[in-house]
Amino acid sequence: MIDQGAPPQERGQTVARTPGLGARLMRRKPVEVLVAEGGQGEGGTLRRSLGLWQLTMISIGATLGTGIFVVLGEAVPKAGPAVTLSFVIAGLTALFSALSYAELAGTIPVAGSSYSYAYATMGELIAWVCGWCLVLEYGVSVAAVAVGWGEYLNELLDGTIGVTLPDALSAPPGDGGVFNLPALIVVLLAMAFLLGGARESARANTVMVAVKIAALVLFCAIGVQGLRSGNYEHFMPLGMSGVSAAGATLFFSYIGFDAASTAGEEAKDAQRDLPRAIMLSLVIVTALYVLVAAVAVGAKPWRQFNDSEAALAQIMRDVTGQGFWATLLAACAVIAIASVVLTVLYGQTRILFAMSRDGLVPKVFSRVHPKTGAPRANTVIVSLFCGVLAAAVPLGQLADATSIGTLFAFALVNVAVVVLRRTRPQMNRTFRVPLSPLLPALGFAFCVWMMGSLSTVTWVVFGVWMAVGLVVYFLYGHRRSRLAPPAPSEK
Repeated sequence: MIDQGAPPQERGQTVARTPGLGARLMRRKPVEVLVAEGGQGEGGTLRRSLGLWQLTMISIGATLGTGIFVVLGEAVPKAGPAVTLSFVIAGLTALFSALSYAELAGTIPVAGSSYSYAYATMGELIAWVCGWCLVLEYGVSVAAVAVGWGEYLNELLDGTIGVTLPDALSAPPGDGGVFNLPALIVVLLAMAFLLGGARESARANTVMVAVKIAALVLFCAIGVQGLRSGNYEHFMPLGMSGVSAAGATLFFSYIGFDAASTAGEEAKDAQRDLPRAIMLSLVIVTALYVLVAAVAVGAKPWRQFNDSEAALAQIMRDVTGQGFWATLLAACAVIAIASVVLTVLYGQTRILFAMSRDGLVPKVFSRVHPKTGAPRANTVIVSLFCGVLAAAVPLGQLADATSIGTLFAFALVNVAVVVLRRTRPQMNRTFRVPLSPLLPALGFAFCVWMMGSLSTVTWVVFGVWMAVGLVVYFLYGHRRSRLAPPAPSEK
C-alpha cells in the first residue's frame, strides 16, 4: 500500500520542476516566434510601407549630421588635425558592427534591433541588458542632438533678424542656462511627425536628408577656399591616445546607422532591404564625415576650435568674411539636425515596442493606434522624457554616456552573429558577414577598445545605469516576461 502522505516522487507521480534561476535568465525566444509576431501590437499592427530608399534615408537621417554639426568642436581639441583619422577609426568600428547588424537584420527582420538578436541567441538577461543600453543609446542621443539644434537655431536667428535667445532659455543648467527651450521644441516637433505614422515620417525625413547633404557639400565647396597647408602640420600633436579619445567621442556620430534595423516590421521586404540599407548608409556617411572634417581642420587651426556645437557655421563666417553663408549653413543645420532627432526618436519607440510585446516593459509601449499604425502612447511618453532630458543636461555628458551604451550594444551584436551561426547554421541568410568569425571578433575588440578610451566618469555613469536596469528587470521584467512560467494559481 502506498503511503498517501509520502512525497509525490515516492507515490509515482510526475512533478513539474520549476526551472532554476540560471535557466530562467538564459531563456531564449526562437527566431521563428520573433518573426511570426512581426508587426503585432496591443490593439493594432504596424504597417509595412517602407522600401529600400526610405530605409536608407532613415539610417542616413539618424546618423549624418550629429558628429559634424554637433560634436566636431569637441573632438578636434582632443586629436588635432588627426581628427580625420579619428573619424576613420570610429567608422571602422561601426563597419565591423554594421556587417553583423546586416546579417542579423536580414535573418531576424523585427523591430527590436540588437535587443531581439540577443534574445534569440544569448537569452533574456543579455537581451534585457542590450535593450537597456539601446534605451540609453537612442533616448539620450535624441536629447544630446536636440541640444546642438538649439546652438544652430541661435546662429540662424542672429544672422537673419539679429536676435538670439537668452542663455537662460537656450542652454541647460551647467552650461550657463536654466532651461533649453529650443531642444524641447525640436523633440516635440519630431513627435508630431511620428504620431502621423511611419510613411509620413519617412517622407519628411527624406526631404531633410537631402537638405543636410546639400549643406555639407556647400560647406566643402566654400571651406576649401580657406585651406592652409600649415594647418595640417603636426598632424598628430596629442599622439595616438588623443586620436583614440576623439574617436570614442566621435563614435557618437555613427549612432543611428542601425536605425533601419528598428524598422524591420514596417519594411516591405525586410530580409532583402535591411542589410542593403545599413551598409549603403554607413558608406555614404563615413565618406562625407572624413571629407568635411578634412576641410574643417584645413580651414581653421585646430587650436582655435572650441566646444561650440556650431563649429561649421563659425568656419564659414571666418572663410568668407561675411555672415550670409554661415547663416545659410545654420538654416540647413537646423533642418539636418531635426532629421536626426526624428529618426533616432523613431528607433527608440520601436525598440520599446518590441520589449513591451515581450512583457519586459509595460504594455502601453506596444499599444498601436488602429488608424495610423503608430504606437502613439509610446511616442508621447518617450518624446516627453527625451525633451525634458535635453532641456536639463549638458551635451558633453550626454554624448559620452550615449557612446558607451552604443559600443556595449554593438559588442553584443558581434557576439550574437557568431552564436547564431553556430546554433542555427542552416537558417536562410540574405547577407553573410565575410570571414566570420574573424570580422565579428574584430568588431567586438574595437568596441571594447573604444569603450576603454572613455573617461572614468562616463564608466561610473554607465555602471549606475546598468545597476538601475538590473533592478528594473528583476522587479518587473523577469516576472512579467511572456516566456516566464505561469504562476501556480494560473496552472
